[in-house]
Amino acid sequence: MIVAHAKKLLSSPRTVFSGVAAISALSLAAALTAEVAFDLEPCILCVYQRIPFVLALIVSLLALFLRKKLNDITIASLAGLCSLIFLANSGIAFFHSGVERHWWKSPFEGCAVPPLGDDVQTMLENILSAPTGSCDEIPWADPILGLSMANYNVLLCFALSGICLLAMQTLRQSPSR
Repeated sequence: MIVAHAKKLLSSPRTVFSGVAAISALSLAAALTAEVAFDLEPCILCVYQRIPFVLALIVSLLALFLRKKLNDITIASLAGLCSLIFLANSGIAFFHSGVERHWWKSPFEGCAVPPLGDDVQTMLENILSAPTGSCDEIPWADPILGLSMANYNVLLCFALSGICLLAMQTLRQSPSR
């Protein structure tokens, strides 16, 4: 019963790409909320982990708006592309987790990203006076499990990659729009 329901959900391009878009947008919103509302300064690896969410959001929105004009193979391929994007993000997050846990060193010196300003002059001043934060410090960890945001991102993106891969297979086998 659960498998049949999951297959039905994954056979709908609208459901798949709406889910990818929503999760990507919520992930970006969570990162910005942590930065702005809780003063958690992102390192460069944190910022790099946002790029795949932006890419997945763009791909999923394009797929949503163009799904009636695209053939079934293209729709399935876009789900596969989202799978690869999330797998890449899981890899970036895993690398960041390793830096945080001191399994290996970051290739970036002074990993802090300066806050943006309202004008070019303020941005330049912020860049020049930015503290040299380190990617190997965990700014926030789950108080129960001790997992960092990068650790959670590994799990989230790996799961999303698998779901998008299953969606690609399902969309290829039973096209329905």
